[in-house]
Amino acid sequence: MVIESAPKSTLRVLGIFDVISQASGGLTLAKLSLLLESPKSSLLNLLRPLVAQDYLSYGNGVYTLGPRAFSLASGILGVRKQPSLIRQFAHELAEATHETVIVAALDLAADLAAYVDVIESPQLVRYSVPAGVTRPLYCSAAGRLLLAFQPESWRDAYFERAELKPLTARTVTKVPELRTIIAEIRRTNIAYSSNEAVDGAAGIAAPVCDADGTVVAALLVAAPAMRAEQNRAHLRQEVIRAAARASQALGHREAEAVA
Repeated sequence: MVIESAPKSTLRVLGIFDVISQASGGLTLAKLSLLLESPKSSLLNLLRPLVAQDYLSYGNGVYTLGPRAFSLASGILGVRKQPSLIRQFAHELAEATHETVIVAALDLAADLAAYVDVIESPQLVRYSVPAGVTRPLYCSAAGRLLLAFQPESWRDAYFERAELKPLTARTVTKVPELRTIIAEIRRTNIAYSSNEAVDGAAGIAAPVCDADGTVVAALLVAAPAMRAEQNRAHLRQEVIRAAARASQALGHREAEAVA
């Protein structure tokens, strides 16, 4: 279900992070209300869940950035600071599979998976998409993988606010079924989607983690659905290997055992 005020609320949340990040000692509710030109009651409805999920900290009447905000910032910077490093492993994955390889990151403000880097397959029949394209979290391989590694409370809120529209005849839109899919992704560290986000296309994705284990990106192999299904075992093996090597290069030690 889509809440009409969601875009305005999202911008207000971003505004909260913006003004608090510029105040070294934090801000009171009154000061936030003044700076954001927003009623205290409306702000409290946004601040309370942010504090509850550790995106903000509250003490002595002052709001400051919380540990999850710093973790989120670290994840964003991990992708932005080292695109060439992740791209190196994306190129290796493309060479190993001869399919299109995409680096995707979570766009929290829009609840979408954003394709930040694309290496197209050299094959005549291929999955073709430009960098900058976005896909829904609930039906794309990269989107589901990024969704799977968000806090459970965030996923719950996402399912409540998202409009789960069928994009193809095979799109899964039932929340209980999606929760089962997400649980399997968390168990296996791999996501697969076929003919759900785009007719005739399939994708298989694995997580890229930074030093503290935060998933900063999804490494995705995308291909025509029939070819992807025929080569699924090979694509799965290669995307797991490439994502583990990229994670190891970013300092994630647990990836060493998988690489």
